[in-house]
Amino acid sequence: MAINYQPLVAESLAKQIAENIRNAIIEGDLKVDDQLPTEEVLAKKFNVSRPTIREALKRLAAQNLIRSRRGPSGGTFVKRPSQEELRSSLTGATMLMVSMGEFSLSEIAEARRELELICCRLAAESREEAHLVTMAKELEIQRNPETSDVDFCASDVSFHRALVDATQNPVLQFVMFAVIEALQPATNLVIFQFRQREKILSQHERIYESIKAQDAENAEKALAEQMNYLCEQYTEAQEWRRQRDENSAD
Repeated sequence: MAINYQPLVAESLAKQIAENIRNAIIEGDLKVDDQLPTEEVLAKKFNVSRPTIREALKRLAAQNLIRSRRGPSGGTFVKRPSQEELRSSLTGATMLMVSMGEFSLSEIAEARRELELICCRLAAESREEAHLVTMAKELEIQRNPETSDVDFCASDVSFHRALVDATQNPVLQFVMFAVIEALQPATNLVIFQFRQREKILSQHERIYESIKAQDAENAEKALAEQMNYLCEQYTEAQEWRRQRDENSAD
């Protein structure tokens, strides 16, 4: 077990300690289920107080990197985060960056287009009946004229998530989780009042039928058509906002 007990600088001591232990986990020096030294030992090693160590451990626990166990065989152990926890963490970080303006919507659209085109091809090759059932269910929701705009947007997200799941590639599923769950809703929020639901539905139906037929080429074409359409609606939304702001300034 190799934790870097390097000298600390004058920023948050707890933060530095947490980062040192986190780096040991990331680099594999600390493995899942390894037990950390006691608070007393860590305090002596880092030459800090035990409350500072407790604060560092709280930071690590908040990142789902450690867990505590009571009793004679208790202590603090390196935790194996679940896929759901990791996905939620990634989505939360992505949503925060979007809200802070770190990504423009044009950058989001470009990234989503290129990544989802890859997913579309793989989905056509690897889809199973369960994936088709999920996609068909979302199409039924989108066909219903009584479906609200909010529910239509949620179904849109679920449809594309099912498409990604159909790739059966765990790396793409993990990466695309943030794109689908965080970036797609951000785009929908801007353009939902400009896009035509019937057009989105028609595009989804073409994507579905192509994936069902395992026709990767037409699946990619249908998805590219939708991405192009959404980019057009984004441009229209930007222009509308620009004109609105100009009129408000007059």
